[in-house]
This record gives sequence, structure tokens and C-alpha cells, in this order.
Amino acid sequence: MLSKSEVQKIASLARIEITDEEAEKYSKELSDILGFVDKLNEADTESVEPIAHITGAKNITRQDKVVEAIIETKEDIIKNFPERKDRFDKVKAVF
Repeated sequence: MLSKSEVQKIASLARIEITDEEAEKYSKELSDILGFVDKLNEADTESVEPIAHITGAKNITRQDKVVEAIIETKEDIIKNFPERKDRFDKVKAVF
């Protein structure tokens, strides 16, 4: 069974604030879930073939086609950039 302090540590790692009452409640609920998963681990799967998916469907996609944009359209798009450097849209750094 997960202790209240373990649940609080998990919440802290996930950056979720929970009360002591919630930690107590989640301790019981998560322990029940882990108990169920433990029962699944007891299932005999020796004769079961591994599968990647159950439907057998394949992901069929179209081939990518390069379509050259009209020069005026490109220029209109570039004109509407809030900030630009040469012909590129300038955005804030992500990291």
C-alpha cells in the first residue's frame, strides 16, 4: 500500500498541490489500482502471441506532394509577420 507521504512525494514531483485529506484518499485509491495491476501480472501469458495492435489495420497515408506557392502569396504572408529577419518569421526562443 502506498503511504500518504509517498503520494505527497508523487504529487510534488508532478507539481500538483494536494491536501492531507486528498493524499489519504489517493493513497487508498492508488493502492487499489496497483493491487489490480499486480493481479494482471499473475495472468499466464506464455501461450499468447505478442501483438502490436489488435485491429490489423495499417496506416495508409498519401504521398507528400510539393506544391509551389504563388510568389504574391509568399510575399503577403511575409508582410504579415509581426517580426522578421530577411524572409524569415522571427519568434521568441523556446528554451
